Amino acid sequence: MSQPTLHDLIVATGGRPSGGVRPGNRVGQVQTDSRLISAGDCFWALPGSSLDGHDFAGEAIRRGATCCVVQDDRPALEAHPHIVVPDSLQALADFARWNRESHEAMVIGITGSVGKTTTRHMLHAVLSSRFAGSQSPANFNNHVGVPLSLLKITDGDEFAVIEMGASATGKIARLAAIARPEAAIVTAVAPAHLEGFGSIEAIEAGKGELVAALPADGFAVLNGDDERVRRMALRAACRTILVGFNADNDLCPGSVSAANDLLSFRVGDAEFQLRAIGRHHVQAALACVAVAREIGLSDVEIARGFERFESVSGRCRKVAVGPWTVIDDTYNASPRSMAAACEALNGWRTSGRKWLVVGDMLELGADSPELHCEVGRVAGACDLDGVVAVGDRAGDVIRGARSAGRGPGQLAVCRDVSTAMVQLDCWLSPGDVILVKGSRGMKMERVIEQLKQLSSQAERPARIAA
Repeated sequence: MSQPTLHDLIVATGGRPSGGVRPGNRVGQVQTDSRLISAGDCFWALPGSSLDGHDFAGEAIRRGATCCVVQDDRPALEAHPHIVVPDSLQALADFARWNRESHEAMVIGITGSVGKTTTRHMLHAVLSSRFAGSQSPANFNNHVGVPLSLLKITDGDEFAVIEMGASATGKIARLAAIARPEAAIVTAVAPAHLEGFGSIEAIEAGKGELVAALPADGFAVLNGDDERVRRMALRAACRTILVGFNADNDLCPGSVSAANDLLSFRVGDAEFQLRAIGRHHVQAALACVAVAREIGLSDVEIARGFERFESVSGRCRKVAVGPWTVIDDTYNASPRSMAAACEALNGWRTSGRKWLVVGDMLELGADSPELHCEVGRVAGACDLDGVVAVGDRAGDVIRGARSAGRGPGQLAVCRDVSTAMVQLDCWLSPGDVILVKGSRGMKMERVIEQLKQLSSQAERPARIAA
């Protein structure tokens, strides 16, 4: 089928056309943000707790929207084509499900506490070595993002990799009911969004909803090194494939070499390489190998796909900033991803010094102090030259680093980024490596922006040996 029409939209959502809707017209790109509207797009007005999309329908029209989907018939829209639905969020889900079912693309769902976006991006690169397909844009993994991702599936797509996130039980089950995945990857169960889930057991139950939703003729690729993920196989009506470093998995690496941003590993007789920082990326790569082999790709095609992979911005990506190497891992953080980042920096080969700059991990609930302290202990046990902790929990991180034997001259507690930059300005020398990480709400990318400003100043003097 070609691009859906307004008639298709009306049928899928049970909407009522108004304002001179022409049912044969094409829907165009669906946008929920009026600022992103281009000529020919369809504006989908969603209510919100702070902003109501209906208040921006007029702006969407001025920007060139040819139709609006709304849940109340406002006078301002009388002269403009619009479709009235009882509930615009439910209607978005209904239209997304209709579009998914109208195409033959194989839908692969990805969930887990960490590594979803990297795994999704990597799998898309691998499968694209033979097939045409789509993937969730950016971090479109919630009740709005998943439907918008499904609406991007077109006739030319043979697969779609859909990322699914959640902050409470029941949410992934609802997303899976819309996406109807035929295969799935579960990356890990770890402390993340604990305030919403309430417990690690609830996180396990929530992530397992994706596996339980798979059809009998589908398959699930599970992190076999994670006991909570491994036992999700009990919830599957389909075949499961366990991947990981441990020898009792169905797929495990024979050897691994992590040389800064080049990762090499073997699976049986096949050798693969990709540009990625840290051994933890092997887990994602093994899942990609499992999916690719399952749908018929050769190891040569898989290797070619890995060559196409590039780390996503903000997710363990190397950036040259003046005289320094910066590992930008600022997009988000959890205890497990913090530990992986520490390991990656610990193994980095450099003639300079190595610095870890970490911001708070948010939404961890009552366990937050101890979880931050544990990150400090992990960092303190690594071969690092110093740790700069930023935020309300900075003291907990540094307390943990001290307990691992780090002296005060190697540690800094900073309430904000500006204070952290004063400390870094004192410590940094040309050739140093800095890894920056923190939860999304901490906006740790500000550290990198200020490092760029610092590097643009006059050439810094060389460090004087003691």
